Amino acid sequence: MKAIRSLIFCLSALLLVGSTLRAQDLSKYRGLSLGENLGSVLKFSGQKLADVKTIHTRPMLMQELVWWQPNSSGSSGQRDNVDQIVLSFADGELYKISVTYDQSSMEGLTASDIVQSISAKYGPATGVESEIDPAMNARYNMKAEVVASWADSRFSFDLVRTSYSNYFGLVIYAKKINTDVELATAEALKLEEQERPSKEAVEKQKAADVLEVTREKNQKSFRP
Repeated sequence: MKAIRSLIFCLSALLLVGSTLRAQDLSKYRGLSLGENLGSVLKFSGQKLADVKTIHTRPMLMQELVWWQPNSSGSSGQRDNVDQIVLSFADGELYKISVTYDQSSMEGLTASDIVQSISAKYGPATGVESEIDPAMNARYNMKAEVVASWADSRFSFDLVRTSYSNYFGLVIYAKKINTDVELATAEALKLEEQERPSKEAVEKQKAADVLEVTREKNQKSFRP
């Protein structure tokens, strides 16, 4: 009997762990999966390649797609909580999803309310920050704060609150690629700063050439 009870306990524990692991798939959000290629995301979202903005091309191709959400969802006409989703790509791979909530549908909700809702789907938060007075946060112009986090070795799923408006949002990203992108961004800015003088000189020369062509044309047609 003791052995049977132990076996039942072990099976229950395994089922609980399995359920928790399934709930904490932090790479997925609303049908999107981190690691998907740009083509697949465009097809899923109904966006076009022309909607994709290139941020940097060197040393890594960094692109961004803003996906505005519809005002209603489903036949019930219920307003979607999400206002927009910004999708970030590194060398054509989706590595970060930044979500901005629609404020009218979030009115009155506290950080604890939202954490509870997210935890119901993704499991218990791995980190919850202490409450910060929003008015004090805005007064001192602090950056967006992380209210709560759900994380594993590969992905991070953060509930954030902006300082200037007390808006809530989500930032979901692949940790390694996000770190690589941060380093690549710093390198891209360094390259742009190094090349800025020569680019400005080229643009200045182009403007001078156009002006000279215009001057010669007007010189021939000018009658005092």
